Amino acid sequence: MLRTIEGYWDPILWIIAFIIIAIIAYIIRSAGRREHKKGEQAKPYFSGVEIPSDEEIHVSGENIYWGFVESLKGYYSIMKKMHAGRINDYVAWFVGISAILFVAIFIMEVS
Repeated sequence: MLRTIEGYWDPILWIIAFIIIAIIAYIIRSAGRREHKKGEQAKPYFSGVEIPSDEEIHVSGENIYWGFVESLKGYYSIMKKMHAGRINDYVAWFVGISAILFVAIFIMEVS
């Protein structure tokens, strides 16, 4: 038991409360209908229209951000040359920028 300003916190009490809540949730869930059929009933309702395949409805990131990428095409072409998308590149950039910031903050504190 841990006493605080607001009262006490007892982990055993929380475990008992969690078990009781889990039992109540299981009882409510088990009261559901058992005649649910797989197949047509399991499909989501899509206003009576046949759901297209995943390939047809997939929107890539290039399509979503087309205007943003198109307007910054010069910047992105330079950035694509600077790294190949490997995690080592990102970590190296993070360490390098962190070192520069550390030195800048250290110089500002000294002066």
